[in-house]
Amino acid sequence: MSLTWPWALTALLAFPLLLAYRWWLRRRRRRETVRVSSVTLIRAALPGRSLWRRRVPLWLFAAGLVVLAAGAARPQASVPVPSNSATILLAMDVSASMCSTDVKPNRLSAAQAAAKEFVKDLDDGTRIGLVTFSAIAGLLVEPTDDKDALLAAIDDLKTSRGTAIGQAILTSVDAISEINPDVPPTGVEVPPAIGDGGDYQADTIVVLTDGRNTQGVDPITAAGEAAARRLRVYTIGFGSTEPAPSICTRDQISGDAAFRGDGSGGPFGGFGGRGRYMQADEGTLTEVADLTGGEYFKAENADALTEVLLDLPDSIVLQRENVEITAWFALVGALLVLAGVGLAQWWQRTVAVPVPAPPAAAPPPVVPPPPPAASPDSTVWKRG
Repeated sequence: MSLTWPWALTALLAFPLLLAYRWWLRRRRRRETVRVSSVTLIRAALPGRSLWRRRVPLWLFAAGLVVLAAGAARPQASVPVPSNSATILLAMDVSASMCSTDVKPNRLSAAQAAAKEFVKDLDDGTRIGLVTFSAIAGLLVEPTDDKDALLAAIDDLKTSRGTAIGQAILTSVDAISEINPDVPPTGVEVPPAIGDGGDYQADTIVVLTDGRNTQGVDPITAAGEAAARRLRVYTIGFGSTEPAPSICTRDQISGDAAFRGDGSGGPFGGFGGRGRYMQADEGTLTEVADLTGGEYFKAENADALTEVLLDLPDSIVLQRENVEITAWFALVGALLVLAGVGLAQWWQRTVAVPVPAPPAAAPPPVVPPPPPAASPDSTVWKRG
C-alpha cells in the first residue's frame, strides 16, 4: 500500500491529544470533588459500569480517529485488474524470415491465424493495438475494441527487410502513453527504476518475433524504457530450428522484398549468410521479459503459438495496479467513531432507581377535650 499525501499522517496526532485531554479531565474532576456525608443513595442511583465499559467507547473513538487520519493521506492499494480494463499492444514481426516454411504454410500465415484467434477470444471491450516491425516499427492500428478493424489489419500484413525489436517496444510504449496519462512518452526522461509487482501499469506489450534485432535501438535498452514506465513486456519466440525454404505469397511481400522460393538466395532469404537471423534470439527475449516483469514463451509451431496467445489473458489479468481506497478508510473510521460515541451514550444513560420512602411517623395521641367551665351567674345549691 502507498500514500498519495503522506504528510497528512500528521493528523494522527489527534490520538495522543485525545489521551492527554482525557488525562486532564480526570485530574480536574479530582480537584472538584464534593464531599458528602453519605454516598449510599448516589451509588444506588447510578448504573453499575465495569472497567471495560468505561474503556471500550474511548478506544473505539480513538481507533476511528486514527483510521480517518490515515485516510486523509489518500492510501492506495494494489488490486488485480480485469483483462478488459487493460490495453494490450501486440507487436508482430513482419521481417523477411517470417516467410520460412518450417511452420506450415509459412511463419507469417501461422502467426496471422494465431493473432486472429487471440483477438477473437478476448473479452468484448478489451482494447488492442497492433504494431508491426521489420527494419522500422509502426503503429498499424491504434488501441481499439473494434475487432473487425484488427482482424482486417492482421490479414493485410506484408513482409519487409530487417528486424527492429527495440523500436517496436518503444513504439508500443508511445501508443500506450497516448491513452494512459500515467505513462510518459519515450521522449521524456524517466528514472530507470523498476517498481515492485504492485507498481506496474495495467497496460501490457506482447512482442512476437522469429529472429533477432538487426536495426535501430537495442531491445534491452528499449526494455529499460518500458520498465521505467512500469510496463510489462511479454515476448514470444516463434519458429523452429529446422532449415526450410522461405516462401511467401505475392500478397505477403511488400514492394522492397524479393525472394527465391528455394530458400537459397536473396539478400535476406535462405539459411546461409544472413539466414542466421531466422532463429529467435531467446537470450535477449528472455532478458527483455525479465527486466520488465513479463514472461518469455517459446512457440515452435502454429498450435503452440495459438496456445501461448490464448493463454496470455490469464497472465495479463494477474497484473495489479494502485487504486485509491480513501473512501473505505473514511467509512471504517466513521463507523468506529459512531460506535464509540453510541456505546458511551448507551452505557452512561440515566437509569431511574426507586429510592425507598422514609417510614411514616406515628400519629399524635388523641387528647380528650377539657370539660366546660362553670358560668359565673350560676347558683350552686347544696343540700343542708
